[in-house]
Amino acid sequence: MSSQAIPVLGPSSKILVAGARGMVGSALVRRLKAAGYDRLLAPSRAELDLLDQRAVFDYLARERPDYVFIAAAKVGGILANNTYRADFIYQNLVIEANLVHGAHLAGVQRLMFLGSSCIYPRDCPQPIKEEYLLSGPLEQTNEPYAIAKIAGIKLCESYNLQYGRQYVSVMPTNLYGPNDNYDLNHSHVLPALIRKSHEAKQRGDRRLVVWGSGQPRREFLYVDDLADACVFLMERGYDGPLVNVGTGQDVTIRELAETVMRVVGFDGVIEFDASKPDGTPRKLLDVSRLHALGWHARTPLEEGIRLSWQDFCARHEGEVR
Repeated sequence: MSSQAIPVLGPSSKILVAGARGMVGSALVRRLKAAGYDRLLAPSRAELDLLDQRAVFDYLARERPDYVFIAAAKVGGILANNTYRADFIYQNLVIEANLVHGAHLAGVQRLMFLGSSCIYPRDCPQPIKEEYLLSGPLEQTNEPYAIAKIAGIKLCESYNLQYGRQYVSVMPTNLYGPNDNYDLNHSHVLPALIRKSHEAKQRGDRRLVVWGSGQPRREFLYVDDLADACVFLMERGYDGPLVNVGTGQDVTIRELAETVMRVVGFDGVIEFDASKPDGTPRKLLDVSRLHALGWHARTPLEEGIRLSWQDFCARHEGEVR
């Protein structure tokens, strides 16, 4: 840890949420506003292009936030990650480098970088401890994205060691919730299942096609719980090594699909498309470090899926049917 005094996050703090229009960023904004933080900077992409180094540096120098949350990233599911490999590694490297170095130049002492559980090796022992980082080969389908996120962690560590900054990294498990991406060509598994189940029900279909074998196990965290964990860590001045953020519980993809179908009210059958990739066999995070600090996830999976389905309906149809 740094020997410098750690600024305390408070109502008067000026806070930048990079990526505030995305699922994670918008959850952070909701959480901060609910706690009474009213000096929030939440620029849209039109207002601040995070791929433009000069624009980012100038913005940070002008606004001089006390805290920065880096929730901005190019994200997607297996298909998008595997298809647009160059875009995923380039854009994520540039975004995080611009923000971390720009924050440093602007004198920002406290910053939080949000990574992803895909930083860990494909065949990690389960549950996955933070120290397993860089202990084995990555999952091939999202390796470029994972490498970019690992670089972000190392950026933060390096600025801490060389310049005495307090830039911390958190590693969320698979996220879902309001403002998710439901595009079937680019979304993650849970929002894709919500959309496919809902539309199958509306069409009167009798089957739901799910990628892969249904056997991989995944952990899912409601995005507002993640936002709560991030603010929890910042408010307590956490200045230690990277922290996993999750529920500590996982389900198979089959169980996930069955839960989504139950919430949506679709009573068809599941058909697995074994020609499509499964991805990593299992990803369950060890969240004992975060639990020891006093934080636990609150939202049960089925409740979170119901809230997400309501969000999907509100955004795509105006009402829940």
